[in-house]
Amino acid sequence: MSRVVEVPGTLDESAFETLIGLVRSGGNPDARLLLDARSVRWVSPYGLIGLLAVGHEARLRTGLPPLIEPPQDAEVRSYINRMHFWPAAAEVFDLKTLPSRPPSITDALIEVTTIRSHEDVHAVVEGVRERAQRILHTRLGYPKPAVIHFSVMLSEVCQNILEHARSIGWVCAQRYRWQRRLGRDVIVLAVMDVGVGFEGSLGAEHARRYGESWSAASALEAAFLRGESRFPEPGRGQGLQAIRRQVIKWNGAIRIRSGDAVIARVPEWDDAEPLRTGLPRFPGAQVLIVLPERAGREGA
Repeated sequence: MSRVVEVPGTLDESAFETLIGLVRSGGNPDARLLLDARSVRWVSPYGLIGLLAVGHEARLRTGLPPLIEPPQDAEVRSYINRMHFWPAAAEVFDLKTLPSRPPSITDALIEVTTIRSHEDVHAVVEGVRERAQRILHTRLGYPKPAVIHFSVMLSEVCQNILEHARSIGWVCAQRYRWQRRLGRDVIVLAVMDVGVGFEGSLGAEHARRYGESWSAASALEAAFLRGESRFPEPGRGQGLQAIRRQVIKWNGAIRIRSGDAVIARVPEWDDAEPLRTGLPRFPGAQVLIVLPERAGREGA
């Protein structure tokens, strides 16, 4: 018998926390999971691959492929189909039917893509350049060199899945209007895995030095704020620091969740907390980057 969990109607980074809490609480944790997404009326790139992460974690934990009830809203169904969600979902969920794969949508920077190898990362980075030129430069007002910086950022955050998570992952990015917070267009980039997480990845090198204070939060602070790495060699761990500096330069936001904590770079237009702990524990790392439309033509 399956354990049914109802997916929140608005599926974004906040609702992802709610969804994890629902999966973790009540019922038999070893039962087959059924995600009931019929009431979903809006979903972000983060929420979209969040469904894959939750489903994959349940599959690893129970040994049973989970089930999913797709949204009933016609616009949402069309959107997730055009974002190529179902081919990736077929590797996670027990799907009875698989919708035909449609053409890419205009404002999708990256449709849902599974990351398993360096070849997958290379294909994502190579395939995004023309769209990044159109969306970053033409629509959001970024200077042309920003396309190169964005490609480097994308490559680094995807490579982290392979080098640190020791797990498959997913990436998705899109431009849309962030009316509630900014009243401007944004690019939202989401990257997730359900691997060992920051605490597990950095633990062998740093946990003993931290002693009893070692936690998901301290691991995130070590990597995000101080550039510490799981590798003992000098100079490692700078990729995440470079991403953080570039996001700051673009007045963007970055949020990294791992274990039971979230660390963030919070710009003045956002009201998120820079560090949250005590969240429902979830494996791996989940990254959200938001780049806002430029008010002027600043440098790259």
